[in-house]
Amino acid sequence: MSQRSNALADRLEQGARALAELAAGLSDVEWHTRLPKDGRKIGVVVHHVGSMYPLEIQLAQVLAEGQPIENVTWDAVNEINAKHAKEFEAVTKAAALEHLERNSTAAAAALRALSDEQLDLAAPVSLYGDAPLTCQFFIEDHAMRHSFHHLAKIRQALAAQSATRVAV
Repeated sequence: MSQRSNALADRLEQGARALAELAAGLSDVEWHTRLPKDGRKIGVVVHHVGSMYPLEIQLAQVLAEGQPIENVTWDAVNEINAKHAKEFEAVTKAAALEHLERNSTAAAAALRALSDEQLDLAAPVSLYGDAPLTCQFFIEDHAMRHSFHHLAKIRQALAAQSATRVAV
């Protein structure tokens, strides 16, 4: 295990933990609150983060082998997200938190298995107009960042909801 891959895994786990800690303390009303602009319920988004780890890691492993990521588009990502939102509309907190924990643990283990040489490999990534990106960049921009991104959106939604209740 390289220091870099371990640091990436640690940051992924940090983000997943922060998301799980916030989610665990949500009321039922908060769990079912829809995110502005996004439209998904907070609970669905928590489950979504857990669901994306395997795919994000699989794609990072493609880059870690020096191979391009092909035929992955933002339209495909949006389709996956929409399908997930419908399928898990009623996800329970317990199920979502278990899913997040299991998949973040597996993702972190996969990251720790990467060498510095693999992290440095670059290949075209269709999601970015075939720009040649390193495996490490892809990990940081997807699997590692994902929980932090949604955590910030959830906090914003909860703050807005709280401000609305105070104003009423």
